[in-house]
Amino acid sequence: MSNNTLTKAEIVDNIYEKSERNRAEVKAQVETMLDIMKEAVKKDHSLLISGFGKFEAYEKDARKGRNPQTSESIILSERKVVVFRISRKLRAELNPQ
Repeated sequence: MSNNTLTKAEIVDNIYEKSERNRAEVKAQVETMLDIMKEAVKKDHSLLISGFGKFEAYEKDARKGRNPQTSESIILSERKVVVFRISRKLRAELNPQ
């Protein structure tokens, strides 16, 4: 497994190289798209991108936990988490038969 991570700056660079827009316009559009995606997850608790996957937010109840450094028992407060479920199409592309 490689340790490469695609960054937001690299996404902007890739779009910039393939478009006729200047870098500032591309960056603004990427930022706008990410803002729309974040708001969808916050407001609707889900974001579906066909052929890619679905982001879903849900509430986790408070629960007992343990500090791994001290083995001390602690209470983890309730919180929201986001999970990503890959689409069947992308899963098939990643795992060809």
